[in-house]
Parts: sequence; C-alpha cells; structure tokens
Amino acid sequence: MSQPQKKMLSVRVLLEDTREALQLELVNGIDESPLPITVTDIHRPGLALAGFMQNYLNERIQVLGETEVLYLNTRPEDVRREAIARLMSVPVVCIIVTRSLEIPADLLLSATQHGVPVLRSSMLTTPFIHELTKYLDDRFAPTTEVHATLVDVYGVGLLFTGRSGIGKSEIALDLVERGHRLVADDTVHVTKIADDVLIGRGNHHLRHYMEIRGIGVINVQDLFGIRAVRVQKRIEVEVLLADWDTKKEWNRSGLEDRITNVLGVNIPQVVIPLFPGKNITVISEVIAMNHMLKVYGVNAAEKFNSLLIDVMQSDRKTKQYLRDDTE
Repeated sequence: MSQPQKKMLSVRVLLEDTREALQLELVNGIDESPLPITVTDIHRPGLALAGFMQNYLNERIQVLGETEVLYLNTRPEDVRREAIARLMSVPVVCIIVTRSLEIPADLLLSATQHGVPVLRSSMLTTPFIHELTKYLDDRFAPTTEVHATLVDVYGVGLLFTGRSGIGKSEIALDLVERGHRLVADDTVHVTKIADDVLIGRGNHHLRHYMEIRGIGVINVQDLFGIRAVRVQKRIEVEVLLADWDTKKEWNRSGLEDRITNVLGVNIPQVVIPLFPGKNITVISEVIAMNHMLKVYGVNAAEKFNSLLIDVMQSDRKTKQYLRDDTE
C-alpha cells in the first residue's frame, strides 16, 4: 500500500477546476502565487486589515467580502494603504473578492506588485466559502492505492485483499452474478473523507473491467448491466484471503475482533482461509450481514458466549441441587 503524500494546489488549477462552479474570474492576470495552496481552510483578513496581525493566517486563501471591502473603501487614503501593506507584509496565496464587488485600486495594485493573484466571484460570501471549502476538502483528502477488489455486498463495502492470484476477482465475479455490485477490481483508490470514513473508487479509465485468468478481460457493466456496478462505495470491512495452513490456528469463535488500519482509519478485518471447495461467496455474504448486525448492536459470538456461560452456571446450580437433594 502506497503512503499518502502532502498535496499542493496551484491557483491556476483552482481556477481551471472551479471557474464555472464558483463563478470565478482572474482580475490581475497572475495565476502563479508566491505560496501554493496547501490547506483546506480559508481566511477572512478583516482583523489584519484593522491592525491585529497576531492571528493572520497568510498560508490560507484570503476571502474578502462586503465587510472587508467596505472597510477599505471608507478609510482615509493613508490608513487604507497602511492596511493593505500589512496584508502584503508576508507572502499571500491569493485574494478572492466575492459578490462581484469593485476591488479597491490600491489593493489591486499592491497585490499585482507582490505577484499575488486576485480573483473575483459573483457568489455571495457565505455560499462561496462553503463551496470552496468542499472543493478543497475533496482535493486535499488523504488518498492511497490498495491492490484489492471492492464489492458492495448487501450495502456493505467489502474490500477483498490477498496475494496476487488468490482469487479476488473470481470471488467478486461470483458475487456480481448473485446480484451484488462491483466497485473496483485489482486497484482500489482509497480516499479518507472524514475522520472515520474511507471511500473506494476504481481507476477512472478501467473502472468496471476485470481480468479473469483463463478468460481474459471482461466488462462487468456490459455483461451484467448497470445495476451490477457502482462508481464508489464506503469501505467497511477488509476480507483478507489467505492460503490454508494446517499448522495455523484460525479464529473460530469470533470473539477476537481483528482490526486493520488504512489512512489512519480502523476498520474490521476478517481473515478467510482458502481451500478447494470452500464457498467463499456465501461466506462473503455472511460477513456483510454479520457486520450490519454488529452495527445494530447484535454480536452473535458474544451472545453465544453469554448463552454458554448461562448454561454452565445453570448446570452447576442443578448439579448442586441434586447433590443436596437426599430425600
């Protein structure tokens, strides 16, 4: 599994990706900033313009709304220039003015002299910040690639892993034939979109193609229809396929929960030993249903263990009673 790398974003790419969605225009013709975009948060520099620089976060995109622009337009010329000089006293990623407001000439001139891109949006400030943050969250979400197959089984995302050639694709194909949905085969692109949420997607160009040894490349969507595939799915359980080893002690009680970690997110892991004749497809369906039961607070292994303890305690009491019953 590859390690996620720190991401950077240029103003040029930001403009290309969001020009229509965020109604952006480049005002001063500069699309290369002194600092790359490296964080998802944005900053409204109202306090910095007013003179409080202690919490001025210059590494963030600077968004000026009606309040900031009105403040600059109502200050005397010397005060306005001093405020703008404070804003430009350190490298700035870029400045975006919302609501199609007229950009103060002093601000535009200073930004251009410092090589800072100035953009403008016709959107209202709050909706603009919301949409820009969503875009940045998606672009900067931690990602990695996993050699695996991802299938939606009864609404549960099962990530099948194991050595090459162990049968991940064949199991996925059998599950699709039984009505489940393929998300990705061979390589799964994993994105962390929240503290505990992993989303898996396939390769954009080879999304629903599979390689089956002995047959070759097939297109699952063409063979089974649109209902047999989906573009992405939350990864909820890893199913690790392992070769059968008679010397190894396999988990049979289900009381010991195995956990694996992907991008800092812990997800359950189920290890399934393989040997000829074993119906992994049905077992996969059971894994998915059992996971859903655990989500709803029902743990079959713990219930069975509690039942055994109750039975043993009941038997102990019965035997004690019979020993004491001398009539």
